[in-house]
Amino acid sequence: MKRLTALAIKAALANPGTYQDGDGLFLKVDKRGGAYWLLRLQRDGKRQDIGLGSAKLLPLLEARQKANELRKAIKIDRRDVLAERKNEAAAQVTFREAARQYHKENAAGWKSAIYARQWLASLESHAFPKLGNVATGGIAAADIIDVLLPIWQEIPETARQVRNRICVVLDYAHAKGWRSSEAPSGNGSLKAGRGLPRQVKSQENRKAMPYSALPAFITTLRRKPAFGRLALELLILTGVRSQEVRFATWAEFDFEQRLWTIPADHMKRGKAHIVPLSDAAMAVLAKAKAFRLPDTDVVFPGAAGKPMSDMTLLKVLRDMKEPFHVHGFRSTFTDWAANEDFPDAVVETALAHKTPDAVQAAYRRTTYLGTPGQPGARVKLMQAWGTYCAGSAAGSEHTAVPVEMSAA
Repeated sequence: MKRLTALAIKAALANPGTYQDGDGLFLKVDKRGGAYWLLRLQRDGKRQDIGLGSAKLLPLLEARQKANELRKAIKIDRRDVLAERKNEAAAQVTFREAARQYHKENAAGWKSAIYARQWLASLESHAFPKLGNVATGGIAAADIIDVLLPIWQEIPETARQVRNRICVVLDYAHAKGWRSSEAPSGNGSLKAGRGLPRQVKSQENRKAMPYSALPAFITTLRRKPAFGRLALELLILTGVRSQEVRFATWAEFDFEQRLWTIPADHMKRGKAHIVPLSDAAMAVLAKAKAFRLPDTDVVFPGAAGKPMSDMTLLKVLRDMKEPFHVHGFRSTFTDWAANEDFPDAVVETALAHKTPDAVQAAYRRTTYLGTPGQPGARVKLMQAWGTYCAGSAAGSEHTAVPVEMSAA
């Protein structure tokens, strides 16, 4: 027999408590003013409370009708209504949303700010383009393999990291109830030699361009101005790593002092690094500044004004049919500096390498920058390097100016 009436419900909304209507249907009013319908049923010997909706939006008669439908679905049709609802919830949570929420919730536990940035950036670059808008509950091993194949041999270490991070996000989604199963196992279909090909192991260092070929390469690089090409040129001229140039913002540059101060969270070792800017480097920045995009402080922006992906610079080389690696230009710079008899200590400082000798590291505090009146050894090193790189390119400064700059 039904117990509640419209009048009784109106009175109940002002008094927190539980109000039975019969056959498992009841009204729950909490202390914060929330009121909602619940249906309590037994399924396989276990009690289940199923929410029907807000009592302020769902009238009594509709709540009873909805309860009858659920009773039939569970008792007669033998449907697992709660599992169905979880699947419906999963369909509303995309991989992008799950990844960003996981990243945010675990922010306090990341080993460093730069690792946290790299963690999400790797998914933004490689996973989001294909999986970003896909529901976490609908992602299978084949979808992950489709993401990984283009980078599996080209950048194997990054590819393995992306695989592991995708699986972490999917396991997180499972724990949240957005996905009915855990991620495909890295020992199963996502293991090299099964769903993914075996990665070619190589003991070789990253391929570096011979420094004798560099001036001609820069001449070619300048023929088609684009943010990706400008970023690669600045990387070469300054000896920095990919992430340091990709994440660079205008606020990091002191054009009067001709210095680039890279913040600690952009550096591999988590320590700020100062780079003296040569004439050639200043010319690259002047070109980038002429095409500076509004509403972003990123020097070499990618999509939507955000930092370009770590694949953009490699793509520039591949488009130019060059077999070398972006990181290899640091080796090119080192080989040239050795040939020109620059001291190793100065070169290592320019590359922001850690001094291997603990005693030297404790006592050597100089940055080799000198003063504006007396430029230090590192300023002279970078100026000589810039002059060398721009050697045969001197007559081909950035003259071919397009109406718009592309990312690559």
